[in-house]
Amino acid sequence: MKCDYCDKKATVFLTQLAEGQMKKVCLCNRCAEERGVTDPTGFSLADMLLGGVQQDFSKTSEEKQPSGKRGGKKCPQCGFSLDDFQKVRRLGCGNCYAVFAEELGQVLGGMHKGMKHQGKVPVSLMESHYRNEKLGELRTKLGEAIAAESYEDAARLRDEIQVIEKREVSK
Repeated sequence: MKCDYCDKKATVFLTQLAEGQMKKVCLCNRCAEERGVTDPTGFSLADMLLGGVQQDFSKTSEEKQPSGKRGGKKCPQCGFSLDDFQKVRRLGCGNCYAVFAEELGQVLGGMHKGMKHQGKVPVSLMESHYRNEKLGELRTKLGEAIAAESYEDAARLRDEIQVIEKREVSK
């Protein structure tokens, strides 16, 4: 295969699903380096594919940015900046989520229904979780009742624990 830019032999092949279609870019080593493909913070495949193959990539990513955008807020742990996030659309480390919380809120707010992730849990697992939680509470109360020498309460709690455990075994 030939490079999409200079007709040399392509050695770097990029594929992305964009707008419901598979887009491919073939590059030789020289063109891949010029376009920042080897530097994950300086290359955006989506921009290349959506903007067409004839884009001007002769400028470096530093030259393309207005001078006011360089620098800005950076993660103290990994050094990732907001500009890096906007180029790559991913974060450098887990600490970046806290550092860029305000900016991420704006981006994610437009993409998702809510800002809190609440995964799905099978009903049987939730029932088991609640049952184990209830048993733990009852056993704690049982220990406290025994320590306080409140044997009537302890007997009632013991019976309640046995009922829950029997339901668990019968399932």
